Amino acid sequence: MISPPPPGSLRRRSLLRAFGAAALRMLPVGGTATALFGVAPAARASAAELTGFDLSRDEDGVYLSYAVEFELGRGVDDALVKSVPLFFVAEAEIFRDRWYWRDRRVAHAVRTWRIVYQPLTSTYRVTTIGGLSQSYPTRAEAIASFSRASRWKVAEPGQLEEGGRHYLDFQYRLDTTQLPRPMQIGISGEPDWQLSVKRTLRIN
Repeated sequence: MISPPPPGSLRRRSLLRAFGAAALRMLPVGGTATALFGVAPAARASAAELTGFDLSRDEDGVYLSYAVEFELGRGVDDALVKSVPLFFVAEAEIFRDRWYWRDRRVAHAVRTWRIVYQPLTSTYRVTTIGGLSQSYPTRAEAIASFSRASRWKVAEPGQLEEGGRHYLDFQYRLDTTQLPRPMQIGISGEPDWQLSVKRTLRIN
């Protein structure tokens, strides 16, 4: 029986290098070390980007226009295909600066949409919570219906104090808190489900 070379010896290091090179040659073309060690590649995370954002103010109030572009992660996409209802939320909060205490919220507006795939008709049903429902033939059209807004009224004129310094906090997100409880536990910490975009803007 041949004893292995002692740790740190030149021959041992040469053998280890040879083993590593042979293992890499065994990988399929385009393969990575994940294939060698059986580590699953990370799932594609959801991504969101604000491609439009505008705030206007007149004697009738404060209005927000925005456009969000995003891709659904693999896990979210699979859930939608399996007719799991998904909820998306747009939320706008207006605060007044206060140097002596925490900034005070003076206005709050929120919109929530529910999208679900209907396999019998191969359509996507979008419902505005507290509003109307409409079906769309494609996912792209359905998502476009709730991923943008034009002149959304987020504050009444009297809610902003004269002479005060105000700013708006905006967030658009996939709301996982409205999913079934067992599903919430199963997706906890999954990057696919962390779809969110935020913006803060000073109000003149």
